[in-house]
Amino acid sequence: MMYKCQKKDVNSFKYEHLKKSFFGVLFLLLSVLYHAVNAQDKKVPSRLLFLGNSFTYRNGGLEVHIMKIDSSTNNPKIVKANRATRGGATLKILYNQPWVHDSLQHQQYDIVVLQEDIPELTEHNTFPFFEYATLFNQDIKATGAKTVLFMAWQYERLNWVTMEQIAEAHWELGNKLNVPVAPVGLAFQESLKARPEIAMLGKDKEHATIQGTYLEACVVYTTIYGRNIKNVRYSPSGVSADEGKFLRKIAWKTVRKWKRK
Repeated sequence: MMYKCQKKDVNSFKYEHLKKSFFGVLFLLLSVLYHAVNAQDKKVPSRLLFLGNSFTYRNGGLEVHIMKIDSSTNNPKIVKANRATRGGATLKILYNQPWVHDSLQHQQYDIVVLQEDIPELTEHNTFPFFEYATLFNQDIKATGAKTVLFMAWQYERLNWVTMEQIAEAHWELGNKLNVPVAPVGLAFQESLKARPEIAMLGKDKEHATIQGTYLEACVVYTTIYGRNIKNVRYSPSGVSADEGKFLRKIAWKTVRKWKRK
């Protein structure tokens, strides 16, 4: 009787030991898988594509200024930034251009920045923005990249929509698609409130000055990387060191304020 009890105890011990070993190995495998997936989610974006119109390619191209900002940081991250743009084009127009989709498929991008020009929408409502940004987002996700929405600005030539309405549309769509928004138009407002002598728009009162383009780049860069770039060394020709420092500060302030919203 004593022998049987001991044998049972030994078998029970072996079973418990095996069970613990099995769950230990399972936990280890799940932990490795979780960290692998988490590391993939936290991969630092190094290849960027910008889709938009002249608001994106003005003053040498937004992607050029962003790469120069990045290269002047202590820890550069961007390998390549390209653009697929067309003057006066909305996302609706761009989506129906085969060459735009070819650009999207040309190489593996990490981030695709969508710049809509809401005032240019002939429907005089934001529905096309929602529709075609959503379609683009689906295609972007299919390539393994992530979307960032570039919020542009209102202007006098096409004044059917206000900056507040543009911001609200981006806030709503950003939440719907669960994608970040680069609040460029709001940064323009913040800059003009603080230092109205630094013009954001040129003589046509529609396209950005070089200061405006630099602020665009700072806002988009800060949105993507979450970095305060107050100490970067790069300012484009035409932007003084003092203006550059001020505009970088405005970019950081506006992006933080938008994220709190």
